[in-house]
Amino acid sequence: MKNYNAEGKNLFGEPAITREHMQNNQSVREMLGKRGIRPEELPPAEDIKKLERRVASEEKKIEKTSSKLPKKK
Repeated sequence: MKNYNAEGKNLFGEPAITREHMQNNQSVREMLGKRGIRPEELPPAEDIKKLERRVASEEKKIEKTSSKLPKKK
């Protein structure tokens, strides 16, 4: 959204783009508030590295427990 508005409004320089960024953040926060969502009260997402390790571990378990497919003739 920031990039789109920066190009559409021909914004140049850090102060103008920073103001646009802050306005976008404020608009998003207002919209979330109207829907009863407060970001600071949301539970943290699972760490991506932990998720990757868990998926890899589950894949290994599936490989060990599943039977081998027969070879094609």
